[in-house]
Amino acid sequence: MQIHRDWTGLTASARGASLAMGNFDGVHRGHRAVIEAARAASDAPLGVLTFEPHPREFFAPDAPPFRLMNAEARANRLARLGVERLYELPFSAVLAGLTPEAFAREVLAEGLGAAHVTVGADFCFGKDRAGNARMLADLGRALGFGVTILPLVGDAGAEYSSTAIRQALTEGRTRDAERMLGHWHRIEGEVVHGAKRGRELGWPTANMAMEGLHLPRLGVYAVLVDVLTGPDRLSCQGVASLGVRPMFGENAPNLEVHLFDFSGDLYGQHLSVALVEFLRDELRFDGLPALIDQIARDADQARRVLAGG
Repeated sequence: MQIHRDWTGLTASARGASLAMGNFDGVHRGHRAVIEAARAASDAPLGVLTFEPHPREFFAPDAPPFRLMNAEARANRLARLGVERLYELPFSAVLAGLTPEAFAREVLAEGLGAAHVTVGADFCFGKDRAGNARMLADLGRALGFGVTILPLVGDAGAEYSSTAIRQALTEGRTRDAERMLGHWHRIEGEVVHGAKRGRELGWPTANMAMEGLHLPRLGVYAVLVDVLTGPDRLSCQGVASLGVRPMFGENAPNLEVHLFDFSGDLYGQHLSVALVEFLRDELRFDGLPALIDQIARDADQARRVLAGG
């Protein structure tokens, strides 16, 4: 998948895609419907137009983290869906200041040379979100690109949305989140150095920061792990603790993942960790023996869950 981070100066071979446009946080089933509609709308290469940072981060930089995935995880997911070109445009004061008409003309028509654009029915764009999907269709007709407006999709009387998925994860309802996403919720990123307490306790863990991401319910999870880089690329099962390690007086949330039946060095490698089932809340223990016993019970329970038992 080609990744382009500007709409100006593109070569002819990088222009002319059939674009699905939106933020695509989580790449949930509604997003996938927009992407499939873009694929079906034209014989042009399939592209996704999105923004980095998320516009909500730009306008409210001090708000609590809300993203379901970082840019790397989003790109990985889009590549798996067969997207050929990702236009990850820098959301800045320049882009935010474009009127709907200027955005359609300068970015979509002149910059990207869009063959076709597909959006969800609730899509808004341009300065002060003044443009909507119907306005985009009118502008497309004037500027020479087609537009498909896809009705919102969902089930049980509700549309799939990143907001609903965040709520499910906040409550530890991983399987409800999976139903809306169409895939397990995954946390992706680099393995960083921690305090190495897990190794000392006999349960080595790979530590991953949660900076900038929405926090699911704190506690212990059964997980599926993909090692994406390095010499030990593999997929395996595991158990993970998402939290602030109250027993050790720390308060920066992170994800500590123990991979079953694995003993390699993962520092600096990138993992993708799927939260399959919430097992229990984060606890404070009276001492290390109680903690070690509970970790063993957590691991046994995770193995049973992942085996379907």
